Amino acid sequence: MVPGESLQQRWYEDRPPPWWTLPLAALYGGVVRVRRALYRRGWLRAQRLPVPVVVVGNIVAGGAGKTPATIALVEALRARGFKPGVVSRGYGGTARAPMLLDAQPDPAAAGDEPALIRMRTGVPVAIGADRPVAAALLPGEGVDVIIADDGLQHYALARDIEVCVVDAARGLGNGRLLPAGPLRESPGRLEEVDFVVVNVGDATGAQLAGGRPGSQCITSAIPMRLHGDVARNLGDGSLRPLTDFSGSRIHAVAGIGHPPRFFDALRAFGIEVKEHAFADHHRYAAGDLDFGNGLPVLMTEKDAVKCRAFAQPGWWSVPVTGELPDAFFDAIAARIARPV
Repeated sequence: MVPGESLQQRWYEDRPPPWWTLPLAALYGGVVRVRRALYRRGWLRAQRLPVPVVVVGNIVAGGAGKTPATIALVEALRARGFKPGVVSRGYGGTARAPMLLDAQPDPAAAGDEPALIRMRTGVPVAIGADRPVAAALLPGEGVDVIIADDGLQHYALARDIEVCVVDAARGLGNGRLLPAGPLRESPGRLEEVDFVVVNVGDATGAQLAGGRPGSQCITSAIPMRLHGDVARNLGDGSLRPLTDFSGSRIHAVAGIGHPPRFFDALRAFGIEVKEHAFADHHRYAAGDLDFGNGLPVLMTEKDAVKCRAFAQPGWWSVPVTGELPDAFFDAIAARIARPV
């Protein structure tokens, strides 16, 4: 590896991974296979809840669009007469004991993504390191279908439907397991889930190099487009169309799995972007966004939930909505109503 190059960058390049990652990836793959086998044979037991469970996850480390997909699924099922709730580990938060989130959760305790889902949808959200115990809190809140956010590899919670989200821009990278590549599980896992959703952002379709692992499954998957054309002020909640910022210089802040997607989406509106990429789930302090020149600051909604407490007048979030075909939501609703 060259100086300054991160291992994550290498995952998405057409070069061999560092030699030292290969034995670690083999060890990791063996552990994954043994763990799955233990659950399949019943030696480790998955807890089944009294309501259907839909898992929304991925097989790639880092952001793929799971949170917009989860929110879209919540809204679609609610529109079809269900009473959905969400369970999450609460990654990035300090809370470990299972708990239900209130209407204005503290993202430092609950984690940024569960806090965002709770505030955006208003549905019951439970968090906890022990996901089955946390999920068991939801039926008592009137929930009749549970959506497990980022739960594909958490086999202790039995599931009725699996949805795997893949980022079209990055695909499966080099197709190798961690740490030689970005994969939590082998590409063949895509053949086992019920639905593969490809996050194509604001593009018209997904393009993956032919011959890459999983490419056939991905290119034939359900597209999810992200739509966001307004900015919301962190202080007073006022809205402005993003076109108001066209031709202007702004600071763009993104502490998500793939920051370039956010920066490119802003540039599509003719906005001159000064990029500020932070680590996924970064815990912000006021000084992180003190850029010293008074330009507007635009950030993702996930970042905004952690910055409201010290927001300045010129700070704006850009909410996005995941748009998927109605046929996808109809198919899930039918499976929930008539399990197979």
